[in-house]
Amino acid sequence: MVVKSGTTLGERNHVFEGAVLGGLPQHLQLPEQPGGLVIGDDNIIRENATIHRSLEKDGTTRVGDKCLLMVGTHVAHDCTVGSGVILTNNVLLAGHVEVAERAYLGGASAVHQFCRIGRLAMIGGMARVKKDVPPFVLVDDATSLIVGLNKIGLRRAGFASEEIQQLKDAYRLIYRRGLTWKEILEALASDFPEGHAAEFHEFFCGGTRGFVPERRTPPSATLRLHRDESAEPDYRSKAG
Repeated sequence: MVVKSGTTLGERNHVFEGAVLGGLPQHLQLPEQPGGLVIGDDNIIRENATIHRSLEKDGTTRVGDKCLLMVGTHVAHDCTVGSGVILTNNVLLAGHVEVAERAYLGGASAVHQFCRIGRLAMIGGMARVKKDVPPFVLVDDATSLIVGLNKIGLRRAGFASEEIQQLKDAYRLIYRRGLTWKEILEALASDFPEGHAAEFHEFFCGGTRGFVPERRTPPSATLRLHRDESAEPDYRSKAG
């Protein structure tokens, strides 16, 4: 392994052969003084994984605690990878990507720069993530679209049945009721002010890339969009 200058490596990390930590950003206009890389504790970083320093002097690429980065994974400059994240073989994160706690990215999936992946989301192998992925959802490998909640991941994380049911209710509100984008945000804020489902509203209020849509789009959303062109864009329009 190679640990380069500008890297802060925590305790009890297991770094395998060929991994390079703290490499310079892959950018045509490299600054004279790039930023740093901070890696937490108890991570497993397998063979030939690469994690790059931040592009800007005062910036930081971050990896949390207890993550697993499998063979050939790449974490580009200015990414933030939360604790408990699993990046399987050959996952590619472009610059400025944020991956929240305990998200799981399947083999050879790739994430566009500036995208966010929410907590406990699961991305199928070889998926192409070009927009933000909300927390708790499952993105399939064939279409790179959302196909439901990550129920297995939620159970493994210790979510109680009533907590999963609350997330199901919030999911139906977002994807199945054919609401406009403004109506979705208002309903999430009023119906789910606390609990895990409250994270949906917080997540949807941020980001710059738009949001990955559901594979099954309700017909009412399409009809609503064409019927009222002056209204705020509905979720399908916002995300698609």
